[in-house]
Amino acid sequence: MRTKIFLYLLLSFHSAIGLANTYQLETVAEGLRFPWCITFLPDGDYLVSMRSGELRRVTAEGEVGAPIANTPESYVASQGGYFDVVLDPDFQNNQTIYLAFAYGAPDSNATRVVKAKLMGNQLEEVTPIFTATYKNTPVHYGGKLAFLNDGTLLITTGDGFDYREAAQDRFSLLGKVARIHTDGTIPADNPYADSKEGDPQVYAYGIRNPQGLAYDAASNTIYMHEHGPQGGDEVNVITAGSNYGWPVTSYGINYSGAKVTPFTSLPDIVEPIKYWTPSIAPSGMAFYTGDAFPDWQGDLLIGALVDQEVRRLDLENGKVVAEETLFNEIGERIRDVRAGPDGMIYLLTDSDKGKVIRIIPK
Repeated sequence: MRTKIFLYLLLSFHSAIGLANTYQLETVAEGLRFPWCITFLPDGDYLVSMRSGELRRVTAEGEVGAPIANTPESYVASQGGYFDVVLDPDFQNNQTIYLAFAYGAPDSNATRVVKAKLMGNQLEEVTPIFTATYKNTPVHYGGKLAFLNDGTLLITTGDGFDYREAAQDRFSLLGKVARIHTDGTIPADNPYADSKEGDPQVYAYGIRNPQGLAYDAASNTIYMHEHGPQGGDEVNVITAGSNYGWPVTSYGINYSGAKVTPFTSLPDIVEPIKYWTPSIAPSGMAFYTGDAFPDWQGDLLIGALVDQEVRRLDLENGKVVAEETLFNEIGERIRDVRAGPDGMIYLLTDSDKGKVIRIIPK
């Protein structure tokens, strides 16, 4: 028995060493106050949004600039602050960005999205295009953004923690994936565009705390992950009008130890393609299509806050066939995971001295 355990540990050690020999870590920038999301500018610079309510440009050489001016005021408390930032698909011509953030006051706040023009180191023409249902809790905002092939914008919203039942209410914008045009208008093919059976902005519902959103443009597949309560973190494939269960079904339990629900699955509720119990506390997520790491093409890379690492989900024909732990030698909470236009993988660490780390092949 001891021999078997020794051989297992030895093989695991050599496997980890072999994997580490395929890549190396580079610190691009540091000293960022709780960075939340990163996006890539055409000139090689980066935009980093921070939970502290700041948006900063980081140069290709790693110099952190002053906060970008004329940004919207955010409700910065607990999980509230700035969330995702993405570029317009035609950014080269229109200089437009989209920023999600917590908006409002302690007794009335919501996930909001604005569009604006990035002109030098300031924003101009800042215009709100989406505001979720207001709540009085500083948690479970969602705030992830992604563009689809048709140019429409997806927005995730959380259930506000104390409003879990709203996730099943299609007329509420809590616990949803919303879909809009970039001017805030409603796509005619949204599931409830006529407002008869739900808010016309709602694309999918039954979601708890979604902090990962990734899109495979080649197959037109939307991947989203969400935090469960105590366990029950999920990765789902999002389709129009689908119900993802929360809080009617869950693989997790309440923090008190009581059951949220007796059901892990029910008819007409979409099952996750992957779930974790106990929780890994998933953070950012990327669908990898780059050439730098060919063995990872077509896979999901997901930050795991609890274990301070990244999980790679090996996808085959839409199913998770294997899972691998990556980059735990960093030893810090990973807040965002992105695949850059250069094919490299970029990570943000979650602290008041947060870093941008680039993963490159050896």
